[in-house]
Amino acid sequence: MSKFLDQILRPELPDLAKNQQEKTYEIKRLSKLLGEPVTVTLRGLPYGRVQDLERLNGNELEIHILLAGCEELRDPALLTKYGVATPDEVVKRLLLPGEITALSKAVEGLCGYRQTTIKEVKN
Repeated sequence: MSKFLDQILRPELPDLAKNQQEKTYEIKRLSKLLGEPVTVTLRGLPYGRVQDLERLNGNELEIHILLAGCEELRDPALLTKYGVATPDEVVKRLLLPGEITALSKAVEGLCGYRQTTIKEVKN
């Protein structure tokens, strides 16, 4: 068996379909408005979900990536508070365009995009 296979078959490597990376981010503007830290937990997405989003949601891709990576923003209580029918409308009424972009990029980072994930090995 190759060294690569020996390493990949080790039990401590996670199954990404079951265990996506999570991180918590503070939304500074909302924290300032409320006088306390406003944080949101974002989660990476599996490969198939990212590909589906890219095919289906051209001009609002960032919003849909954010919603896919943030369960909290899909809470029905937010729909009621903002009097809207869909979570994407909540995002547009709650967050500034730059915040949407930054949070969407954070989700992409948790998926391995927007960062160097491999390097060439010199013999």
